[in-house]
Amino acid sequence: MTLKPQLARLGLFDAKVPRYTSYPTAPHFNNDVGSDMFGDWISGIAPGSSISLYLHVPFCRRLCWFCACRTQGTQTDNPVIAYVDVLKAELDLLAARLPQGVTLSRLHWGGGTPTLLNPDLMRDLAARVFDVVPLGPEAEFSVEIDPNEVDEARLDALAEAGMNRASIGVQDFDDEIQKTIGRIQGYDVTRKAVDMIRARGISSLNADILYGLPHQTKARMTESVQKLLSLSPDRVALYGYAHVPWMAKRQQLIPSDALPTPEQRLDLFETARRLFMWDNYAEIGIDHFATQDDGLTRALNAGRLRRNFQGYTDDQADILIGLGASSISRFPQGYAQNAPATSAHIKAIRDGRFSTARGHLFKGQDVLRARLIEALMCDFRIDTAEILRDHDISAPELMQMYTDANATFEGLLKVDATGLFIPPEARALTRMIARNFDTYDLSKAGHSSAI
Repeated sequence: MTLKPQLARLGLFDAKVPRYTSYPTAPHFNNDVGSDMFGDWISGIAPGSSISLYLHVPFCRRLCWFCACRTQGTQTDNPVIAYVDVLKAELDLLAARLPQGVTLSRLHWGGGTPTLLNPDLMRDLAARVFDVVPLGPEAEFSVEIDPNEVDEARLDALAEAGMNRASIGVQDFDDEIQKTIGRIQGYDVTRKAVDMIRARGISSLNADILYGLPHQTKARMTESVQKLLSLSPDRVALYGYAHVPWMAKRQQLIPSDALPTPEQRLDLFETARRLFMWDNYAEIGIDHFATQDDGLTRALNAGRLRRNFQGYTDDQADILIGLGASSISRFPQGYAQNAPATSAHIKAIRDGRFSTARGHLFKGQDVLRARLIEALMCDFRIDTAEILRDHDISAPELMQMYTDANATFEGLLKVDATGLFIPPEARALTRMIARNFDTYDLSKAGHSSAI
């Protein structure tokens, strides 16, 4: 790691930049993409293709204060039951458009809290998904599991349906931090959930943990990471907490004066990072870690690591279809997002149409710059030969992009005829370096801290 004074001079501790899970990022979506165009994109999928499917459940029993996702609380099952009926109707709309022979490369149930569904709803929904588009060979079916909202019966239903990867949110195991962020989830509860998951033969486990939380210190970070490591997850996402109370009103309940400074956030990240590395996890991109035999590590080593709305992935499908309120789809033509409000989404589906509310049609250099940014975020390097082979750009123009970026960052980057490379001492700046290849107006949205 390069010295903090240099990082400070380059603006790391002040910058607000996108996480670049898409390009352009969602704040730049517009009204150019509607339900008819979305339907045409589905119809245009080549027969026999492999696609990915994301299914969003926006309900939670309780709303965690730190969370900025689109969720809503419910203490009864009635809205959940009604929502599953809408999801099945949305699947019917998809079935009417989807060409023959399409299979799933990845299926992910996210939220919210998908494990809020009772066992019968889980079985019913999974069966409907696979009626429309079955799992392909070596496909992954992953579900976000809330250890506070899961039991034997629901895990039985998910295992029977074919779930072969589970994802749990940890955030932090410290009692004071949990109370401050409105997320009470003890280690014992989490350990029990993991044991139940593995007892059903589901060996692949993802976990999320946050740095930059209120009252977090290096000692507390160390203790939480060591507890997480005792659960032996295959993949870990080490996300920086994004304090955006102007966007997520519930975050106003979190005392801002208890948050670590940007410099302290870097220390917290490095503390956790070293622990994962010492435990022989491979470093995946800017904020993920994986065991040496995990699919993410294999994809990284083979140059096939990708980035999407869930973070890093080894999924090679070019098409991701999002179902449910606020879900985003990606096609070779562009992005499409469903109505963010659950009520608006439900109304559209019940009216017999997709709820596509906005999106983005790729134009100009969008696809080129998306690949440049993805390459930096995944591999910390841009391969000149690949870019010249796959995109319409000249070698001098591409080299000028490299030169301009390197000048912005005081020559910290490595540039030669083969491409551009971010050395380890500069990798804390990766999102800022990626921003250098982004031609969209950053002022249109409030983004999270660069560290």
